[in-house]
Amino acid sequence: MTDLADVWPLFGLTLGAPRLTLRPLRDDDLPGLADAVRSGIHAPERTPFALPWTDAPAAEIPANSARWIWECRSRTRPESWLVQFGVFAHDGALLGLQDVGAEDFAHLATVETGSWLRQDVQGQGLGSEMRAAALAWAFDWLGAEVALTAAYDWNEPSLGVSRKLGYEPNGERRRVSRPGVVERELLLRLPREAFRRPEWTLSVEGHGAAAAFLGVGA
Repeated sequence: MTDLADVWPLFGLTLGAPRLTLRPLRDDDLPGLADAVRSGIHAPERTPFALPWTDAPAAEIPANSARWIWECRSRTRPESWLVQFGVFAHDGALLGLQDVGAEDFAHLATVETGSWLRQDVQGQGLGSEMRAAALAWAFDWLGAEVALTAAYDWNEPSLGVSRKLGYEPNGERRRVSRPGVVERELLLRLPREAFRRPEWTLSVEGHGAAAAFLGVGA
């Protein structure tokens, strides 16, 4: 019998870390995603996101989140893709989201990452663990040569994770985060050889079909 992962191979991909499981979000994860967002991701006075999507009224967040997940799926093709990993505790609780995306990966071998965690689980090292899992998959399984990320200059938790994992400064830019608010965004770059690997080894299931779907060769 045909499984959903046969139709959309990313649904068969799972990354395993010591405290976390990362897998692309399915539709039945969307209520949990909305609950995680509404529980709080950041203090209200500042947004860490390039687009202030968490400023939307709470009643609009579930549908907005679903639209974004579906939009990214619809645009997924080998030339341009964004894998949105739900970050789950081993008890099944959805703790956050870890993105891994690429443009023209076949030629550039470069990925970009972004992520967030519920406020109530921040400060426990989970941000480092989930980003390390995403990077290990990108470098060791996809064959990426470079990983990029960015954070506002005041976002010390995100910048701290990047420093811990070996990222190097890669310039900066000015960005409007909210109407009338201009932020200084720091750009960061991580070559594969500079990746400070965790002591644990990533477990991966379903990689072959997912990589082929993304147009990434063995």
